[in-house]
Amino acid sequence: MSGKVDVAVYVNGVMYARHVEPRMLLSDFLRHELGLTGTHVGCEHGVCGACTILLEGRSARSCLLLAVQVDGAEIETIEGQGSIDQLGRVQQAMRQHHGLQCGFCTPGFVMTITDILRNHDVRGETEIREALSGNICRCTGYEHIVNAVQELLSEQERAR
Repeated sequence: MSGKVDVAVYVNGVMYARHVEPRMLLSDFLRHELGLTGTHVGCEHGVCGACTILLEGRSARSCLLLAVQVDGAEIETIEGQGSIDQLGRVQQAMRQHHGLQCGFCTPGFVMTITDILRNHDVRGETEIREALSGNICRCTGYEHIVNAVQELLSEQERAR
């Protein structure tokens, strides 16, 4: 008896089914089982935000979840947000405002910002900084990331 369990999830609109160890972290499942390496693993304690994905449309730390916990769920990763040839709008704003340097934290920020835009009524710099506070960047000083979010929120407001 292998002790493995079946897990089926929708990731970026594609259904994946795998036979995995019950203790496999979702971050490891995404990276090693599915080859979606854009979800980064930093602290492995849910503090840095590098592993942020969207689970059923809300941001979640994939290093704090087991793959078996998300069986049947819909997940979005950075790979579903755009590509090198066609950046998504959040990625474009981060690029335009120089909101990245080394890039390690960027996927987690993009996913958190996507959640902010879809699910939260954030206004002003203080609220933006609070909403981003679960993501750590050691390079940028956050100013450019905040500017990118301000632009995205302004665009969203104009579109209403």
